[in-house]
Amino acid sequence: MPTLAIVGAGPGMGLAIARTFGSRGFDVALIARTKRKLDALTDQLRQEGVVAAAFPADVLDRPSLTAALEAAQARFGTLDVLEYSPAPHSPVPGFTTVPPSEVTVENVQPQIEYTFYGAVAAARAVLPAMREAGAGTLIFTTGGGSVHPIPMLGNVNAAAGALRNWTLNLHNELTGSGVYAVHVAINTWIGEGGPEGIPAATPEQIAPLYWDLYERRDRSELVFNG
Repeated sequence: MPTLAIVGAGPGMGLAIARTFGSRGFDVALIARTKRKLDALTDQLRQEGVVAAAFPADVLDRPSLTAALEAAQARFGTLDVLEYSPAPHSPVPGFTTVPPSEVTVENVQPQIEYTFYGAVAAARAVLPAMREAGAGTLIFTTGGGSVHPIPMLGNVNAAAGALRNWTLNLHNELTGSGVYAVHVAINTWIGEGGPEGIPAATPEQIAPLYWDLYERRDRSELVFNG
């Protein structure tokens, strides 16, 4: 069976993407910091008939992330799709949001570690096997500020923009290899309770786009505007 690995799995987008692929015959490896949350998600997926397993890891701890992906590959035999979309829904030490004029090395470095370096580590863990197999899909998700920067998120957008640039270039490098890299920028509020006047969409509305990207494998970028 093909396998999807989700780095940053949670009860919103992560679960929706897992269901989208799981309902189409994929096994699912879920990776996030909190084992209790992962166990709840895997139980939910299993009740829906999806083969799923949890692999706790912190994207800020790159050796633990690499080990989790290696364990997932050993468990399932192959990782065919990697989806990277960690989002700090709970406070993370050192994380602040500032406008561009207030960006410093100190407040942008944690964002780069989380968004960009974690993605690079995840890709390096799975890419060699994908290249050897001549098939695979790497999907890296950020907010829409990676394409259309928002002043209040000056340091966050800088890190997301770095990931976008690297992903597009990785896509170029992998041309003809059978492995595809694509960046997804979600330029809407996900779920309910967003600011007035800001477009919103549910995870269930967004997740099918990931399946379309996997099936088509012909583009390097998607911006979802709702």
